[in-house]
Amino acid sequence: MTSRQEGTLVASDLDRTLIYSSAALALTMPDEHAPRLLCVEVHEAKPLSYMTETAAGLLVRLAAEAGHFVPSTTRTRKQYRRISLPGPQPRYAICANGGHLLVDGRTDHDWNAEMRRRLADGSAPLAEVRAHLAATADPAWLRKERIAEDLFAYLVVDRGLLPEGWVKELADWAEPRGWTVSLQGRKIYAVPRPLSKSAALAEVVRRTGASRVLAAGDSLLDADLLLASHQGWRPGHGELADTGWASPHITGLGTSGVAAGEEILRRMLGAL
Repeated sequence: MTSRQEGTLVASDLDRTLIYSSAALALTMPDEHAPRLLCVEVHEAKPLSYMTETAAGLLVRLAAEAGHFVPSTTRTRKQYRRISLPGPQPRYAICANGGHLLVDGRTDHDWNAEMRRRLADGSAPLAEVRAHLAATADPAWLRKERIAEDLFAYLVVDRGLLPEGWVKELADWAEPRGWTVSLQGRKIYAVPRPLSKSAALAEVVRRTGASRVLAAGDSLLDADLLLASHQGWRPGHGELADTGWASPHITGLGTSGVAAGEEILRRMLGAL
């Protein structure tokens, strides 16, 4: 089937942009008016992430009408593969914040090797950052420390006990070493700056020949993806909204929670 917008590529973050955990749904309306939800992720035999049923239908339409729909996530490949989005499997998917590119569900090892070369040239080694995290994180509020795909690190923390200013201090330490810090819910990410969704997006654009990019995201790690687009949207919640981040071609929505995912998809279809 020939798509209506063959030259348009749609790249979107997933968590807290298109899909939502129970804690992030923000169902503020009366129970009888809550939207019907579709579970799109199961982890350890338990439902984990959701979209509204309306959003699921909109995503199927979007994937059919755009040239390409490209999920763009900081999740590892294993974490991404737990998600079952409605519609056909996307031809391309960006995982590990750009460190991995999946083509028809399979890892493009050449792309991963290229990204590792860029990291070696442009940022301090992961071992140095991991040692700093181990030395400065307090067990009183640290719940887990994880290394993702041997590319970046993240901490799972108790937000109520996390000292004010600790994340900024970490960001100030990381910045001259070529790393970016992002706080998303209970997770603090430390990611090397060359490891970006926009770098992988540029490779997908090169391969597809797309002439127009639509994008959406909610966190600091999505800012470069949004800036690389021709038109984009961010929800009314998340790191970008909280900091007032803006760009002339990016629309900040007033909607929060799972309803924002639905509105983003409506806006993308409208832009087609």
